[in-house]
Amino acid sequence: MMKLNRPRWSPLLCRITLLCSVLLLFHNPVVHGNDEISTDSQPVTTEDAEQYETPKIDPKRMYFAEHFDDLYGEKAIEKRWVKSKAKKDDAAEEVAKYDGEWEIEQPQRPILANDFGLVLKSKAKHAAIASPLLLNRPFVFEDKPLVVQYEVNLQEGQECGGSYIKLLSVGEGTKDLKQFHDKTPYTIMFGPDKCGNDVKLHFIFRHVNPLNGTITEKHCNKQKDRLDDPFKDKRPHLYQLIIRPDNTYTIRVDHKTVNEGSLLTNFTPAVNPPAEIDDPEDRKPENWDDREKIPDPDASKPDDWNEDEPAQIPDPKATKPTGWLDDVEEMVPDSSAVKPDDWDNDMDGEWEPPLIPNPMCEKAVGCGLWKAPMVANPNYKCKWRPPLIANVNYQGKWAPRKIQNPDFFEDLTPFRMTPIAAVGIEIWSMSNDILFDNIVICDDESVADEWAAQTFDLKVKTLDRQAETFVSRVLKYCNSNPWMWAVLIVVVGLPVAIMIYLMCLSKKVDTKAEIGRKKKDDDYPAAENEQDDLAGAGEADEDGRSSKTMLNAATTGSSGSRSASSAGEAYPEDEDEHDGDEVEDDEEENEAQDEAQGMEAAEEEASSSDVPVDSKNSEGGEGLKKRKARKD
Repeated sequence: MMKLNRPRWSPLLCRITLLCSVLLLFHNPVVHGNDEISTDSQPVTTEDAEQYETPKIDPKRMYFAEHFDDLYGEKAIEKRWVKSKAKKDDAAEEVAKYDGEWEIEQPQRPILANDFGLVLKSKAKHAAIASPLLLNRPFVFEDKPLVVQYEVNLQEGQECGGSYIKLLSVGEGTKDLKQFHDKTPYTIMFGPDKCGNDVKLHFIFRHVNPLNGTITEKHCNKQKDRLDDPFKDKRPHLYQLIIRPDNTYTIRVDHKTVNEGSLLTNFTPAVNPPAEIDDPEDRKPENWDDREKIPDPDASKPDDWNEDEPAQIPDPKATKPTGWLDDVEEMVPDSSAVKPDDWDNDMDGEWEPPLIPNPMCEKAVGCGLWKAPMVANPNYKCKWRPPLIANVNYQGKWAPRKIQNPDFFEDLTPFRMTPIAAVGIEIWSMSNDILFDNIVICDDESVADEWAAQTFDLKVKTLDRQAETFVSRVLKYCNSNPWMWAVLIVVVGLPVAIMIYLMCLSKKVDTKAEIGRKKKDDDYPAAENEQDDLAGAGEADEDGRSSKTMLNAATTGSSGSRSASSAGEAYPEDEDEHDGDEVEDDEEENEAQDEAQGMEAAEEEASSSDVPVDSKNSEGGEGLKKRKARKD
């Protein structure tokens, strides 16, 4: 018996496999640099924790170094840091106090085990804290560069506030750090600051005038690229400032240079004042003519120039729409309004209900006094003015004469700033949980880089490893080894392509088989109650009329039924229903005998009634007899 093999892949399974392939290739991309990472990443593993060790502090190579790891505990912070007890001079009493809360904590999202930092816990409060340099040895700007480096993690983001540090100057202001406030003299202020859309990376140094000793703040020009990610990605970021004896500077964020230049040319106001200035006593002469062009004195207004024409006039082509309600007011008093109980006519005037749009106007085209819309007046010419011509008496733009600047000086070594005695953090922020960590001051870039390798770089590697998946690691390895792409295509791409091809092919075969099955069912419809139709095909109806047409239909239907039955045997819809056991064979033999007897009876009746017999039907009957003989 002939059986139709079903396709091995269904359309639904095809779609599911394709979807899984796409997800396998593109889900969870690797996170690098300043990209934002999810807060539900994997926790710190033991391997990562073992890699971190608190860096060693060497006073011989560093002027200041703070990792905060050994200050965890009650009042342990007071070993090296002093919280300010001062008040701001120019603020109200309720906000003048430096009452911001400082704690030594691990990050909200721990990265390395036993790694702690200084955290500002409060917001919308002034906070100040400071620590002297190691061994109370100040940094003096002589022949070695200044390297300042520290980490900041805005764990709650930042909308308005700063996270910069101040390098406090040697002097009276640093003798008692409990009085540290916003007016305490500092040499350098460095770090990020943001309020709204104004994003800054401060580098300010205070320059001393060599002539009179006055101090002026010099602000570094802004970098070219905005630094938005550190204020929103909630990751630690490393800020580094290098100032060299040749007056050059470099600012890096996460080891990437974002700004560089010279102390002499890239600051506002400039370090050195101009050699010449405008003479404050010089005045512009009264007869000085600085008009480049003047109205033409020979021009006259044309006779047909009408200045009285308005700029817009009612549209003369407009007509009032049909159905416009002229006698209905656009606004009517609100009938549901009630006079307030506290209304005083003597003080508030006569009460009148408020006006509301007239409900009748909602359904109408319009109501009230109709006015034509305004259009531009073609005759409008505005006020006439004579044309301008070149001024023959033009003397040029007047400017005061230049004189020597009495305050001029030339400082060619602005690098030699006021020595530094302490590190202070004095900020106000609308965000809390700002974490400071790994503050370093030294005169050697390699020392700062070595410290960063043991702290910040390890954190970045840990974060990237936590965000990586198997697929992203394979892609990363392929990027570093381009030859692996060929291997990946052969090992992964080729089998996936073959699988997709086979699935699509099996789907096509499935569709063709379904179409063929439906076509055969339409060509050979199965008839019900075949025996009844054959038995009653030759009988006369109640009126005594012999129905030859019904006999032909019954004979044809019987043949069609046999064909449909044969097709059903050759193309079963379910293999389980046709197992070929002995019971089913007996049933088929009985059905074949019944069909043969029915065919013989139909032929006899057809011959007696002179109805032509279909050769196909007779052949089908003979075929059934022969098949029965063979079975016997």
